[in-house]
Amino acid sequence: MKKLAFVAPWYGRNIPGGAETVTYQTATRLKQAGFDVEVLTTCIRDVRADWATNHHKPGLEMIDGVPVRRFRVKKRDKPAFDQVNWQLMQGQAVTAQEETIFNNEMIRCPDLYAYIRQRQDDYLFIFIPYMFATTYFGAQIIPRQSIVIPCLHDEAYARLQIHQQTLPQVRALLFLSPAESDLADRLYRREYGQIRAIIGAGVDTAWQGDGRRFRQKYGLDARPFLLYAGRREPGKNTPLLVDYWNSYVQTSGRDAKLVLIGSGEVIIPDGADDYILDLGFVPVQDKYDAYAAADILCMPSVHESFSIVIMESWLAGTPVLVHGHCAVTREHCAAANGGLYFTHLAEFAAAVDYLLDHRETAVTLGQQGRQYVLDNFHWDVIINKYQAILERALAS
Repeated sequence: MKKLAFVAPWYGRNIPGGAETVTYQTATRLKQAGFDVEVLTTCIRDVRADWATNHHKPGLEMIDGVPVRRFRVKKRDKPAFDQVNWQLMQGQAVTAQEETIFNNEMIRCPDLYAYIRQRQDDYLFIFIPYMFATTYFGAQIIPRQSIVIPCLHDEAYARLQIHQQTLPQVRALLFLSPAESDLADRLYRREYGQIRAIIGAGVDTAWQGDGRRFRQKYGLDARPFLLYAGRREPGKNTPLLVDYWNSYVQTSGRDAKLVLIGSGEVIIPDGADDYILDLGFVPVQDKYDAYAAADILCMPSVHESFSIVIMESWLAGTPVLVHGHCAVTREHCAAANGGLYFTHLAEFAAAVDYLLDHRETAVTLGQQGRQYVLDNFHWDVIINKYQAILERALAS
């Protein structure tokens, strides 16, 4: 079998983000399973860094047994990119010329593309995620030896002509959930012979959380609490969650807390310190302990292609509450029978009340979620799926 080259805009251990976690864990696990795996990436630190700054040194390094080749990025016209990106975020139409600006001024890494051209016969390339220039330019070099894990969301970026032209051409599209696959079928024509498969994402199950330890460390009393874990930003709907929780506590008088962990900034309303606790970024074991301590995990994002955090919550036996407008997380909840969903404040309040007032049911939902993860996303299951897909992709 050819070498596998994961191509991503940035790469490393413990970089925040769902696609980033999927890339690191999948490359590492496939390497451990005996696949010949490398990573091709830029010298950018992560998504929050300046995309024209070379944080890492170019060249080869080893990260947990995986060879990682980094390539320098060059200067970009950030204001031009930001203008088009702002239009897309506002739902405004953009022209073909503006789409070109969006791609050309996003990440400029010609050395990466030159390496792919020079070594195209040596690798089967796996690009992740769909929306970055590394995937758009890289996958066009040798599409019949290119696989894309799009991590697709129902968003303006997915409807750009540049992606509608490129994604149907690659050898395979691999999806993390049925809902993501359905979205791709609606957005992108399928060229003859293209493989489309739902492969899921592997989840580390070899950990245990200690809820009592978490409460003691962070001075939490016995009051129930709702947990949010992940990036705190508008794209993840954390401002909505904070607003809903503030309204919920003020209206219901419920003696409970919202605990927030993860990177990014979040604005806490004045006077809310007694029922909203922002811990920021915490060590990995503290995150696992938080899952075990929480009564409910809430994932309010409407833009998810998998959501590792709800899987980790289920592994701790904690039920989840998700946004009903996110097809992926709502689908997981239904398939697992592991939680509830909401679409507005009244539903959010009713769901929180139900899960806090019906503890036996909440425990059952959490346990059903745990079994769902073990049955579908244990790494042995995922590695076997990759083996079958990669053999099929290389067969013709």
